[in-house]
Amino acid sequence: MMQITNGDKATLVYIGEDYYQDFVTIVNKGIEMFYQKVLTILTCLDLSNNSFHGRIPEEIQMLRSFRVMNLSNNGFSGEISLALQNLKDLESLDLSRNQLSGKIPPQLSSLTFLEALNLSYNQLEGSIPQSNQFMTFTNDSYRRNPKLCGLPLSRKCNEVGLRMPPPLGEDEDSWLYAMSTWKIALIGYANGLVVGLCIGYTVLNELGNKWVEKFKKCGKRNRRRCR
Repeated sequence: MMQITNGDKATLVYIGEDYYQDFVTIVNKGIEMFYQKVLTILTCLDLSNNSFHGRIPEEIQMLRSFRVMNLSNNGFSGEISLALQNLKDLESLDLSRNQLSGKIPPQLSSLTFLEALNLSYNQLEGSIPQSNQFMTFTNDSYRRNPKLCGLPLSRKCNEVGLRMPPPLGEDEDSWLYAMSTWKIALIGYANGLVVGLCIGYTVLNELGNKWVEKFKKCGKRNRRRCR
């Protein structure tokens, strides 16, 4: 899968013949395709449905001839490797159903040949890049990443960041979330009550002082007139 440079010309060489005689079935750009023979123009890596785990290795950037990469249904974790930006010929990338987290690297928008992208069923977050090929992908590319936002999703991003409600079914987290909400409401109510009492006391005290002063002045003349 590496480019073998012969002078200024880059050529691809398989070990053996010019093509494999064995047939193979490959998921290419989201479509399952059957190949009776594999020509050298097809450079594909399909490691899906295994138990690989850990971070996507940086060494993958050495395989610059990739056109199709499928690492779905594994246990890859951590952030999406920036090494993928060096695979300039990549046409299809499937990283779905892993445990990838963090933001989608905006550097991946430099993959201008990328026609199919699947990042669904991960733990990605933040805004989706809004340039080049990323403008062509649909909601299906990002399904089940509840902390992702921005087009093509209907979930909008804000400057502070998304505040997600507690997951359904987690009674303890839901209870803590409800208690924190009530605490905020009670604090606001108490502050408003104190401010209201202070204002009321000030107004009544001022009116009382004026009434006492008026009563004293009138008492010297005729108290009945001042009733």
